[in-house]
Amino acid sequence: MKQTTPTIGILGAGAVGSYLVMGLSEKYKENLWVIADGERKKRLEENGLNINDQHYILNVKTPGEAHGVDFLFVCLKYTQLRSSLPDIEAIVDEHTTVISLLNGIDSEEIIGQRIGMEHMIYSLIRIASQRIGNSVHFPVPKGYNGIYVGLPGQPASQDPRLSAIADIFADTPVILHLSDDILLDIWDKFGLNIARNLPQAILGVGMQAYEDSTYVNTIMRQMRHEVVLVANAKGIPLKEEFKAGKCKPSQRYSTLQDLDAHRPTEIDMFSGALVRMGKELGIECPYNEMTYNLIKALEEKNEGKFDYPEEN
Repeated sequence: MKQTTPTIGILGAGAVGSYLVMGLSEKYKENLWVIADGERKKRLEENGLNINDQHYILNVKTPGEAHGVDFLFVCLKYTQLRSSLPDIEAIVDEHTTVISLLNGIDSEEIIGQRIGMEHMIYSLIRIASQRIGNSVHFPVPKGYNGIYVGLPGQPASQDPRLSAIADIFADTPVILHLSDDILLDIWDKFGLNIARNLPQAILGVGMQAYEDSTYVNTIMRQMRHEVVLVANAKGIPLKEEFKAGKCKPSQRYSTLQDLDAHRPTEIDMFSGALVRMGKELGIECPYNEMTYNLIKALEEKNEGKFDYPEEN
């Protein structure tokens, strides 16, 4: 019997969505759908995507047209998630498996509350990218980078949906890791983002600053320490030590890229979420509370709130 090729939907065509487009286009062709509507759909159909200096023509469908897709990869910015829940609900039917590749630690629950947790696979992605306009550049992930999928409290080998996801990425450039402790992996990346993404965003410096400055390194480690305190209180055995992938000295991570481009950041999902959880647990997170307020103030600065006229 001939095996049918699954349909794959990508909601969000930024850096993460572009990684999937790059990796899956050749294998899945017309069965790979980028999901958008309105002006965004028109723009993607007309312009496609430029990924690592290669142009990709996209098969774009509206959420209604994508209803019943076999696998849906949610690749939105966290700031877009709640407003996109009606679209996700319109896409999903009873057999759809949903993989949320958003940063943070609660996107699966937010989506699952709307469509049912039975659809959800826990996941994360480790990738360093830079988006400028319609172009995305990233080194193709290798080693411990790439996509991680799993289900809390059980080995990856026990769920056939994880095997099906592994089949999706077989014979493609996409790196996939089947995780036996996906919650720890998600919290580890959450801690990495807070420690490495946020201090450089405030300072406006490249990643090499963590190696070259004792002061920047201290801020990084204190930020991570607060994540460890909250994670451990929740039963997640997160450690102080972490592995950071190699990057260019001038590399600017997503929060600094957002500030550079005057876009809203995901600070509510990072320090905002950690401070909130800390208060619920009676754990103070002073470094993250200060960072939250500083980045919120930088967003206000970008919006022109502090553009005061000079007085004669």
